[in-house]
Amino acid sequence: MIELVHLEKRYENAVPLADVNATINDGEVISIIGPSGTGKSTLIRCIDMLERPTGGKIILDGENICDPGYDVIKACRKIGMVFQSFNLFGHLNVIENIMQAQIDILKRPKSEAYDTGIELLRRVGLANKEKNYPDELSGGQKQRVAIARTLAMDPEVILFDEPTSALDPTMVGEVQSVIRDLTNTGKTMLIVTHELNFARAISNRVFYMDQGGIYEEGTPEQIFENPQRDLTRRFIQKLKVLELTIEDQNYDFAGVGTEIDRYCMRNDMSSRTKYRIRLAFEELTSNILKPVLDHVPVLIRIEYSEQGDNAEVTALYGGDRFDPTENKDDLSYNVLNSTVSSFTYQYDPEAEHANTIRIRI
Repeated sequence: MIELVHLEKRYENAVPLADVNATINDGEVISIIGPSGTGKSTLIRCIDMLERPTGGKIILDGENICDPGYDVIKACRKIGMVFQSFNLFGHLNVIENIMQAQIDILKRPKSEAYDTGIELLRRVGLANKEKNYPDELSGGQKQRVAIARTLAMDPEVILFDEPTSALDPTMVGEVQSVIRDLTNTGKTMLIVTHELNFARAISNRVFYMDQGGIYEEGTPEQIFENPQRDLTRRFIQKLKVLELTIEDQNYDFAGVGTEIDRYCMRNDMSSRTKYRIRLAFEELTSNILKPVLDHVPVLIRIEYSEQGDNAEVTALYGGDRFDPTENKDDLSYNVLNSTVSSFTYQYDPEAEHANTIRIRI
């Protein structure tokens, strides 16, 4: 079992890990997803002690491997890493690459290291490549050799750092197939990946990383079908977001209209979707919410999903309860309600913005 306790990693100009807390149970297969630059690779490099954390603890089998007196070689024997760039030794052939660490670190006899390597090459489908050198292999074959090399050390935990990101798309499947097979071995696995369908298929838990930590975690069903937090939802649904704050009646509505047009063009929206977004914004700000703009600013959030050419316009504002859906005779409300998929209102006096209008397009 691995416990991460207030783990942090700081650089002079960046903080990829601000406060990471998690328990990783034996035998779990966890996919780590999120936008670029959110600390995914840094996290597993810290677990493998390739990067030394600047704060917090990593507790492996009851021992804090971040302690100054801890023998890092002990952790290396328990944790294996598969890199996105393979990291094979170019001057050694395939079987020698797999044998080297067994001999140097595990002190295995050469004959045993050789037999182990041959068996693992069979397992990853490369039994006939033992005497080839890395530059004679395809990218997918190199990665399968790298996986075999990691397995040869018989680690308790295997960390994968974007194992398919450096591959030609035609080779991704062969590596994914090997990793999928490993999920049946009972080994603990953490996989940093941008292949969301793959993550969903092989994991029993998913970490979504953002804002310096594990922003949301859950089962694949929870994360991919019903994410609870905004940034997770935007990432999973590939939402393109535009946020605008309308301060008062003197706001530059003409200028923001141009900004909305650019947003729509940038995301290659259909004319229908673009028209309805503009209509929703103009009717909301110019007519429906005019009484509100005399008192409080309104946050307008436009979210567009490439999946199905769908969009949602949300208006959030504070103050007293103001429900435009109660005025069924209002022309602007009726125009929007008859044009869009849905127009709903919600009031929550405990929320930062008590009033919420949500228009689905």
